[in-house]
Amino acid sequence: MDTKVFCCDYTNPTHRQAIGMLINAYINDEMGGGNPLTEAEQTHLVEGLENHPKSVVFLAETDGIFCGLLIAFENFATFTVRPMLNIHDVIVLKTHRGKGIGRKLMRTLTAEAEKRGCSRITLEVRNDNYSAQNLYRSEGFEDAEPVHYYWRKYV
Repeated sequence: MDTKVFCCDYTNPTHRQAIGMLINAYINDEMGGGNPLTEAEQTHLVEGLENHPKSVVFLAETDGIFCGLLIAFENFATFTVRPMLNIHDVIVLKTHRGKGIGRKLMRTLTAEAEKRGCSRITLEVRNDNYSAQNLYRSEGFEDAEPVHYYWRKYV
């Protein structure tokens, strides 16, 4: 099994379709939640990522199957006065988990962060998503000190 990780090429229709398929696989997963995106919403998602000036989107492909997706956004860290990357989604198809695909996605993003001169990479993870937490810990992530809460407000 040979897995390739590469930056999304928005001019490639199969890459655009893969994003929608993988997001819906995540939404349908027990760690996801919500309703699958319609075709129109998938198109809007891909266009939003393509037009966002600081999005970073990597796809993973194994034996011709798009099996992984990592979406991150560059921001600016005021305390380090350098860019930073925030991971928004890490998705690996259930059929492809445990095969190092998430690790390849994370390492590709780490290399991108180094290339951009970032001071750090941040992410949020569900407190009951132990497999993701194990991956992130094994890649050097740890709780922020002091521990932070993840809050949100819908508008």
